Amino acid sequence: MADVTIMGAGVFGLALALVCARRGARVHVIEKRHIGGGSSGGLVGALAPHVPENWNSKKAFQFDALRGAESFWARAATLSGIDPGYARLGRVQPVTEDALALAHTRAGNATDLWQGFATWQVIRAQDAPGLPLVSPSGWVIHDTLSARLHPRRAGQALAGAVQALGGKISYGDAPPKDGPIIWATGYEGLHDLSADLGRPIGSGVKGQSILLRHASPDAPQIFADGLHIVPHADGTVAIGSTSERDFADPASVDAQCDTLLARARAVCHALQDAPVIEAWAGVRPRAKSRAPLLGAWPGRAGHFVFNGGFKIGFAMAPVLAERMADLVLDGRDTIPEGFGFSAV
Repeated sequence: MADVTIMGAGVFGLALALVCARRGARVHVIEKRHIGGGSSGGLVGALAPHVPENWNSKKAFQFDALRGAESFWARAATLSGIDPGYARLGRVQPVTEDALALAHTRAGNATDLWQGFATWQVIRAQDAPGLPLVSPSGWVIHDTLSARLHPRRAGQALAGAVQALGGKISYGDAPPKDGPIIWATGYEGLHDLSADLGRPIGSGVKGQSILLRHASPDAPQIFADGLHIVPHADGTVAIGSTSERDFADPASVDAQCDTLLARARAVCHALQDAPVIEAWAGVRPRAKSRAPLLGAWPGRAGHFVFNGGFKIGFAMAPVLAERMADLVLDGRDTIPEGFGFSAV
């Protein structure tokens, strides 16, 4: 019998499985589709920070998560033999004339808040590293805190690491009857939780993205007016993503992908002739509070919830998995304020 059963093999479920296995627990992950079968199987993989202003505990917690990401993913790679595609190459953002003053202010804030670990600078667009891009003001923000990873390879690396430590991964949708069970089942799990508690806890937000064939493996990602352009190590560039509250088919792609492509090519002319090799759609789990949701399932003894990664799941999963393991394995509640059920 497993010490811990985790329902769902997305980044939350697998990160928790790895943390629990490293602490000596016997782990069984049950997935009803495949590794990364939900939103964790997407294309983009941008690990980006909050802007350095209006600092609070949540922003500080995410900063710590980004700072520790390299060692976490390196450990997963070593255990599994699979490269998750992690690299802290930074990010470049075009700036409008109206936003220049604020961008300079934030550069000063980053000097204090990012503790010398990373920088936020306003530089000429022509001096920016990586892919050439269009900026309406001729200036860009370049931060060195943002990172990228390859979502699908990251999932496989986590799964391989769990198995290397003796964990089990199987497929189905029925949990065992005994032992602690952690539900990391994405937007469908949030719907189940809402129905069980009789109040809205969270929902799904669909996102569509595309993958281009273009080799710029060492280039920083670009973030332009909500659009992510993320070069990966395998000679591809991911473009994403839409944000759709209302949708009929969670897996369908449509003309919104054409819009993403046109916007990306307008910002980055180097992508004009890059062929599209895949279009993808999936549904991200968004808790009502927008923050990830962790804790004991109210009224269901021995059951726990680890869900709601939304747009920051890959960035936050490693550190949140440690807090979740504290609760499940040791009975210690170290969940940060704003990430529990009291926030939804």
